[in-house]
Amino acid sequence: MARYFDVHPVDPQPRSINQAVAILRDGGLIAYPTDSCFALGAMLGNVEAKERIVRIRHLDDKHHFTLMCHDFAQLGEFVIMDNRVFRALKAATPGQYTFILPATGEVPRRFLHAKKKTVGVRIPQHPVVHALLETLGEPLMTSTLLLPDEEEPMVDGWSIKERLDHEVDAVIDSGECGVEPTTVVDFSSGYPEVVRVGAGDPTPFE
Repeated sequence: MARYFDVHPVDPQPRSINQAVAILRDGGLIAYPTDSCFALGAMLGNVEAKERIVRIRHLDDKHHFTLMCHDFAQLGEFVIMDNRVFRALKAATPGQYTFILPATGEVPRRFLHAKKKTVGVRIPQHPVVHALLETLGEPLMTSTLLLPDEEEPMVDGWSIKERLDHEVDAVIDSGECGVEPTTVVDFSSGYPEVVRVGAGDPTPFE
């Protein structure tokens, strides 16, 4: 049965954040709110949690997992960018974007796209996520909480608790959050390609 944490959306309680991080460090999988709907998250390198996400979402090997990063310095440890890409990402973060880029050796191979050796990265604009990432001290391996039989991501914490009670280890609920997935921009070929239009304005990358 999943733990349920009801946290303040702007000033999340440190005790709840610490307990959620302890679950992550113990190998757990959590559902948590972001600025663009709920996501599933686990520690990078947690193979079992990755397989649980694959099972929950019915994903194939073409899916890009995303590293949810606390800040730009942390993001830069896990992906390769030239100066032009660096400037483009810097101007758009934090925000409702996911960027696909070639991964550095810091990302375990089994978490990369099977053929491209790329990974998604993003820096959200949500106090609860920032508190989680700051306490955890490393990125969260994450994927949008979009179930295979649904057209839209889940956005209600208690409904997620009821639906995934035996699939995840914790649900963090901070009330309303984003209701639309991120805009996804693929920079893996050296130029921006908008592969999904979502919450972030795609205009700067078109």
